[in-house]
Amino acid sequence: MAPEEHGATAREHWHVAGVSVRGGSHIKRGQPCQDSHVWRELPGCAVIMAAADGAGSAVLSQLGSARAAIAAVEWVSELMRDAWPTNEQEWRALLTAALETAHDSVLNAAKKRQVTPRELATTLILAIATPNMVTAAQVGDGAAIARCADDSLIAVTAPQSGEYINETIFFTSPTYLEAAQYGYWEGPVTGLSVLSDGLQLLALNMPGGTPFPAFFTPLFQYLAASDDLHQAEQQLRSFLGSPRIQQRADDDLTLVLGALHKPE
Repeated sequence: MAPEEHGATAREHWHVAGVSVRGGSHIKRGQPCQDSHVWRELPGCAVIMAAADGAGSAVLSQLGSARAAIAAVEWVSELMRDAWPTNEQEWRALLTAALETAHDSVLNAAKKRQVTPRELATTLILAIATPNMVTAAQVGDGAAIARCADDSLIAVTAPQSGEYINETIFFTSPTYLEAAQYGYWEGPVTGLSVLSDGLQLLALNMPGGTPFPAFFTPLFQYLAASDDLHQAEQQLRSFLGSPRIQQRADDDLTLVLGALHKPE
């Protein structure tokens, strides 16, 4: 399917804001933010988002998270330049190829620095939305959330843990593809968000991983109506860095939000 054939009107576009901030424990220890995020809007009204959460115990995890997020979004952007998938199976194949490319990028970075991949350990969430479809792939914790035309929220992917509590499945694991979680939903889509595990207890009903409307709905509404996306991003950064949030979330925080804007 060509990008212009997806059914969106010519005036529709995405308003996107994304931030990654240090959590309280990282501030106390003088550690950098180990989360990363990347997003890109494509012609034809598609938005791509990636969020990656570097392992706190890995020396170069901030590099691993950055490499994973950048490589995944760049790969999807390149593959969607001329044609888009037309069904769930094709979207899943696209996401899998992006995961493989991002995994190779992280392993190559480890090789260049002569360290084991474990030193670049990270999770990865990759999500894509158009006005009539959303799909996502995830290795590790965090979540991808979609907003529908009726303002309801859907967990496209949900937090993913290992056999034991707080055991995360990292993207650098040799079995990362076996651990990958995929989600797909067709219908009118008006919003997309990806978030790292630092926000799970604030944004999701755990352990099920269903989204809290009180958290997401005001943010989506504000972003859809905003005419100054730079200011919107600064407001989002202030929100995540506020005592109200920091006191309840010790880990680094990443939140990327996209709202479909339909000019009157």
